[in-house]
Amino acid sequence: MSSTHDQSADGATEEPAEETALETALRQLHSAAEQLDVDPNIVERLKHPKKVHEVTVPIERDDGSVEVYTGYRAQHDSVRGPHKGGLRYHPDVTRDECVGLGMWMTWKCAVMDLPFGGAKGGIAVDSKDLSDAETERLTRRFAEELRNVIGPNTDIPAPDMGTGPQTMAWLMDAYSMQEGETTPGVVTGKPPLVGGSEGRDEAPGRSVAIIARKAAEHYDKPLSETSVAVQGYGSVGANAARLLDEWGAKIVAVSDVNGGIYDPNGLDTASIPSHHEQPEGVLGHPAPEEVTNDELLELDVDVLIPAAVGNVLTEANAGDVEADIVVEGANGPTTSGADEILNERSVPVIPDILANAGGVTVSYFEWLQDINRRSWSLERVNDELEAEMLDAWNTVAERRREYDVPWREAAYIVALSRVADAHEARGLWP
Repeated sequence: MSSTHDQSADGATEEPAEETALETALRQLHSAAEQLDVDPNIVERLKHPKKVHEVTVPIERDDGSVEVYTGYRAQHDSVRGPHKGGLRYHPDVTRDECVGLGMWMTWKCAVMDLPFGGAKGGIAVDSKDLSDAETERLTRRFAEELRNVIGPNTDIPAPDMGTGPQTMAWLMDAYSMQEGETTPGVVTGKPPLVGGSEGRDEAPGRSVAIIARKAAEHYDKPLSETSVAVQGYGSVGANAARLLDEWGAKIVAVSDVNGGIYDPNGLDTASIPSHHEQPEGVLGHPAPEEVTNDELLELDVDVLIPAAVGNVLTEANAGDVEADIVVEGANGPTTSGADEILNERSVPVIPDILANAGGVTVSYFEWLQDINRRSWSLERVNDELEAEMLDAWNTVAERRREYDVPWREAAYIVALSRVADAHEARGLWP
């Protein structure tokens, strides 16, 4: 889909408006459907969420005042299994955002061949404005409002922006108290002490590293001779960088919100604090050069991993990207306009729904552990994750060759074909 530029009153060209999550999800659905012989009636069903729940979440603040927030849970599709997706606490949470991200989760679970459908939800709130006690009260009240629409066999939330393992523990506890029995499988991403899985926090970064390694191998780049730049040194970026470093790649640049550091001879990633270890601590680490986040995206490297936020690769800078391969660590870091430019320049972009799918994959492992009341070792989790990621890579690579399409489109072809086949098999309830 071509992007258009608007002109301001003084005649200057303005950047096109960012595509919303829902617009992106719908565009990708149609793009994949054009490649496949899919019943158009099934495509029509997939354009719409199964249900969207909007709830009011009142809490008492620490000063005794009552504040009322709005929460959402969008359940897109469950033809392959229970709904699965994150809960975010962020001021910009909206109904349409949850619907679009829920559709993305449907595709991500299908690419990984997990027995889940997609969902997404959250509360429109600035989590930084809440004390821990207020966040706990908010979470427990949200659990009560969602009680009848979530469950280990219906819809399984997980952490997202503004939430984490503690949030999931509170939600699980509140749900369990309401149900009268401990139900760890109602959420994933919990602390291991209460039914969480070893390796869950590191999983998205680990999967990005696994896929980056496969991409380098695919394009005949020995990892020992591969240079890598990582934008975003948080949970995903730091774990991906450290693993690739450990496996022999040369990490030449990393950054956080304040900017980055660059050393063409390679950085010691283990000594650079991640955002979790020391928020905004990257620039405090000695390095020959400092770079801005924009400059990092344009470094001459073998592999670029945008692992911070969405929409950082745009029409404005895609022509200046000098990386040979882009592996998406963040969700939606590449706009549709940038995608077209990079494709025209023959720069492969390995999409987020494949590369960072380690999080939902280990969430699946956690769900299995909870249902069976039997925990796995970290070694088993990592071994199983690697096997799942390699299977998914091989399947997407086969579709890419078969249909002669870019990596992103190949991933969506895999996802849509699996979801559509399940709908075809189950049929439509009269």
